[in-house]
Amino acid sequence: MASLRDIKNKINSTKKTSHITKAMEMVSTSKLMKAQSNAVKFTPYMEKIQEVITTIFSNNSNLEHPMLSKREVKKTLYVVITSDSGLCGGFNSNIIRNLVNTVTTRHKSKEEYGIVAIGNYGAEFFRKNDFPVVDSYKNIPDEPSFAQIKEITNKVVGYYIDAEFDKIYIHYNHFVSMISQEVTEKQVLPIESTSLTGNQNSTLSSYNFEPGEAEVLNILLPQYAESMIYGSILDSKASEHSARKTAMKNSTDNAQGIIDSLSIKYNRARQAAITQEITEIVAGAAATQ
Repeated sequence: MASLRDIKNKINSTKKTSHITKAMEMVSTSKLMKAQSNAVKFTPYMEKIQEVITTIFSNNSNLEHPMLSKREVKKTLYVVITSDSGLCGGFNSNIIRNLVNTVTTRHKSKEEYGIVAIGNYGAEFFRKNDFPVVDSYKNIPDEPSFAQIKEITNKVVGYYIDAEFDKIYIHYNHFVSMISQEVTEKQVLPIESTSLTGNQNSTLSSYNFEPGEAEVLNILLPQYAESMIYGSILDSKASEHSARKTAMKNSTDNAQGIIDSLSIKYNRARQAAITQEITEIVAGAAATQ
């Protein structure tokens, strides 16, 4: 049986751990609010780009652009977004498991696909397990600006334009609620009219595009693909902080349960020790009579 000192030490160490997890929960809550705000603010911009592109498509479906052209898919690129650190429950394991299942189902060999890993956790996993990692990006800020993500988006879009990859998907955790994240796959390139969700009946249909619809499309399509990647990163950040907040709350609650259990054990052991001392004193007094 553990001594009173051992039990007391366990209680103290568990209390210290609970203080840390509680602090991390509070930090994650604050970061979650900011991440949600960033994602919400970016949504109108993304929707407006989709709306304009959809309107152009509805007026002229014969427009051509390298990002619209379909070709034989010989090699596929997967952009996967994870966190830079752990302690966020199943956030990383869920997205990694989903991607591994996807590539093993769709492809016969590793020569048929490549991976761009955004986030240290995913990059380390895929490299250690000998997956074909084309690029990796670490230390993404909690509140990234579009300029900071520009390097990633330009490179990913460039892979398609240069025909190094014939189809590009993005995998990330979509923020559903405070306690729920959904692993999501979206096709980034080629852009298909069926994937656009803009409002075709908007007032944009009565606008004239200058210098022309084709010229406007040439500018908007790269921005659309870049915005999809950037928006997914913002969404993933919100999911990450939500998952970490939930994990830290569960850890704090579990620590409190352990403290309560140890406290009961400590009190019982202390009471047993006191009873033993009283018994010994009484026995000693009786022996002297």
